[in-house]
Amino acid sequence: METTTRLMQAIRQTPIRTLREVEGFIMNRLQGAILDEAFALVDQGLASPQDVDAAMRDGLARRWVFMGPFETIDLNAPGGVADFIDRYGPAYDRIGAHRPGRTDWSGPVSDSVIDALQGYDRKTRSNWRDDRLAKLAKFVGEEKES
Repeated sequence: METTTRLMQAIRQTPIRTLREVEGFIMNRLQGAILDEAFALVDQGLASPQDVDAAMRDGLARRWVFMGPFETIDLNAPGGVADFIDRYGPAYDRIGAHRPGRTDWSGPVSDSVIDALQGYDRKTRSNWRDDRLAKLAKFVGEEKES
């Protein structure tokens, strides 16, 4: 595993390690969760396929090009992940109430995520994010004009 990890890093890939055996790659599992909700939004008549694509392409995906969901929420609430969970957790609980086996965001799992995001200055990182988003918006705008 170490040899493969070094090889992947040498060719500028990002190896992801699962911590135990599970069906599907991490990326496939994340994509599956997003696809389940995308299909549900269309099936329930809440959005068209085009609007679901636009929400991802022009919304979440813009941030997720250079940062993951945990860093995104850490920077989207003044007090970081804990603040995000306090502010928006109840709404996400209601949104996800129909999902079997939905994970409770409190307790050890939130502690783990909060701990993983320590060690950087949130203001500096927010400025970095905003600069990246502005550059990406310019790039995407130039691409659409071509």
